[in-house]
Amino acid sequence: MSLPHPQTSILRSESTVISQPSMRPTFRAHSPSSVLASTFSLIFALFLAPTPAGAEAPATQPFPGITVQQEVRTDPPEHLFAARIDLSNPRVHVRVAPGGPDPDGPGPWETTLMTPTSIAEREAFDLVVNGDFFGARDTKDAEGKQSGYRPGLWATTIGAAVTDGKVWAVSKTKRPCLVVHKDRSMSIEPVDTPSPDAWEVVSGNTMLISDGEPVPQTNTARHPRTAVGLDPKGMTLTILVVDGRKPGVSIGMTYTELAAELLKRGCWQGLNLDGGGSSAMAIRDPADHHYRIINDPSDGHERAVADVLGITVDPMAAMTPGDTSRPGP
Repeated sequence: MSLPHPQTSILRSESTVISQPSMRPTFRAHSPSSVLASTFSLIFALFLAPTPAGAEAPATQPFPGITVQQEVRTDPPEHLFAARIDLSNPRVHVRVAPGGPDPDGPGPWETTLMTPTSIAEREAFDLVVNGDFFGARDTKDAEGKQSGYRPGLWATTIGAAVTDGKVWAVSKTKRPCLVVHKDRSMSIEPVDTPSPDAWEVVSGNTMLISDGEPVPQTNTARHPRTAVGLDPKGMTLTILVVDGRKPGVSIGMTYTELAAELLKRGCWQGLNLDGGGSSAMAIRDPADHHYRIINDPSDGHERAVADVLGITVDPMAAMTPGDTSRPGP
């Protein structure tokens, strides 16, 4: 749900957990990468199979360091997708990527809208979700077929944004942000102008959890949601997507409910990202390299957005033997 600048959009959605079985090749003629692709294709098909109401799908690990799980509830009706990112895995990288190029240089617009899967394909992400709240030129927020957010529109994020150490958006006021620092640590903190230490930054609109406690909220509206949270040691990133605006199937969540979900998953800090029609989570299938949107966006399709939060897992061949450093810039 993205609104014209300076307003912003809110998404809610929950993520699905996928656990990965052993990937030892049965036949020596098969390379580890081909076995991984075949294994994940089977896992992915099982993951996309309908989950019975009131059930939690088996946890799945589509890539080392990424675990995804799906949950369907009936009272109230909710469809949730949760990804757990192991930040201690040296092959895992967390990045923020804008849509298209800056259309007007020093002017007020910073990027052009692109769909999350298009950005993910360009950046070779393995998992992607929508990012900042944003506004687009001459566009009003609307849902479904009425949505005016289409690829190529000039856009600006509502909060700060940094990609690979380059600050490409700042905020007039401090907004809660997920920050990847140059030392590869991660934090959730208020940001207006990112510090020189910030390597990746994506902004939200409200804190959900602070120091292990839910932040009191006055807004009780239910919407599709996208949220992120960090555990107390900053070694696990949880990404949550909750479908909404689908009566009888998934009605979305309030901020308070969203905070409870992050706390349930061990988060110590948490914030709400853009949601509404923007909420989307997609995973790359290593067998055919196509991206599969695993939730059901309320527009009926993925919405073009200003930026995304993406996860990349280095292939084994890219690792130096004995390298155990944390992933990062």
